[in-house]
Amino acid sequence: MSNTPVIDVERLNVRYGDFHAVKDLSFQVQRGEFYALLGTNGAGKTSTLETVEGHRPATSGQVRVFGSDPRDRRRVRPRMGIMLQESGFSPDLTVKESIRLIGALSGRADTVDRVLGIIDLTRKAGTKVSQLSGGEKRRLDFATAVYGTPELVFLDEPTTGLDIQARDDLWNAVDRLREHGSTVVLTTHYLEEAQQRADRVGLMHRGTFHREGTVAELTRTLPAVIRFELPPHAPTPPPQAVRQSDHRYLVETFQLQSDLYSLLGWAERNAVELQQLEAGPTSLDDVFRAIGHE
Repeated sequence: MSNTPVIDVERLNVRYGDFHAVKDLSFQVQRGEFYALLGTNGAGKTSTLETVEGHRPATSGQVRVFGSDPRDRRRVRPRMGIMLQESGFSPDLTVKESIRLIGALSGRADTVDRVLGIIDLTRKAGTKVSQLSGGEKRRLDFATAVYGTPELVFLDEPTTGLDIQARDDLWNAVDRLREHGSTVVLTTHYLEEAQQRADRVGLMHRGTFHREGTVAELTRTLPAVIRFELPPHAPTPPPQAVRQSDHRYLVETFQLQSDLYSLLGWAERNAVELQQLEAGPTSLDDVFRAIGHE
């Protein structure tokens, strides 16, 4: 198997007149990897993805997908599936006709019935696109993106508008894609999805990477948190606990296990109940929020 990255971006710049949307951005996505590209509003991730997908030329820099220019549609497009935020399906076509059409354009081999079953649209096969709900349209978007099990799949806000069961079905289908060796690139505002599933995360801010790494690497940059409340007239807690309100306290620590053990020991010795106790590592949401304060 080739060691060439599926996606190789080197010093990418994208400009719109005087506006510099993407600035000297470099990253790679390896074969079989689940990579989440996240960013604040206006961070440049859409411009980055459009360039990697071959929809937009770079102002400067180099972008390679499967070792080729992504605008070389004959080489790259049959190996790539793209789920956009909004579909462009004809409202007069049925679900089955839409999948058959996009599948034929992809150049990949598959059956419409198999794809309908993946995302539970079999009962809607004869329904016109105009009559689908928002969630059903998102499932159709996904179905056309994964037709023929492409080697590289882009998922842009894939679960927006989906109920819990539909989300589970979609992620189960993504898991099966990965079992077949597909590489997945995700963008989402549901950061818990990226935290649970991504092998690595690229976090963009103002046109370049603010941070990149595994979820564990990113979350280790901020302290873990312990929160608790004390009953009235309780003794003063250990000094690392900061009072947030009359009875609410916060501990920020890079030694979660040790400090939690000390706090529990203090509570035991003083016969104090730690009410509403919460303890856990930093989340990807916390890393995301911290961008605006740096």
